[in-house]
Amino acid sequence: MNRKETAVAFIKEKLEQNSFRTYKEIAEITGYHPKYILKLKKQILNNEIKLEHGNKNKIGSRALPYQEEMKIVNLYKRSNVSVRKFCQFYETRSYSCIYNVLKRNNLIKK
Repeated sequence: MNRKETAVAFIKEKLEQNSFRTYKEIAEITGYHPKYILKLKKQILNNEIKLEHGNKNKIGSRALPYQEEMKIVNLYKRSNVSVRKFCQFYETRSYSCIYNVLKRNNLIKK
């Protein structure tokens, strides 16, 4: 059970009047700020509580598409130049982006 689940369980116990803990004590036990505990209480009362972050398991909006990554890998495999020269040739992505793609695909050994 993570911290948020623990806090939600304690708050639900308090709302059902099965616990004598104060919201400040719940905050101290879970490590959250007392204002966040009150925010969680409000979400529980409005049935808006979410225990998992909304962006979990989603790909970032600025992530490199898989097709472009494979294009970079295939172009680099056919070339005989250094990474820096290849980056000057490719131009659409930064050096660090291309370097990380090549390293992830085991084309750079360091």
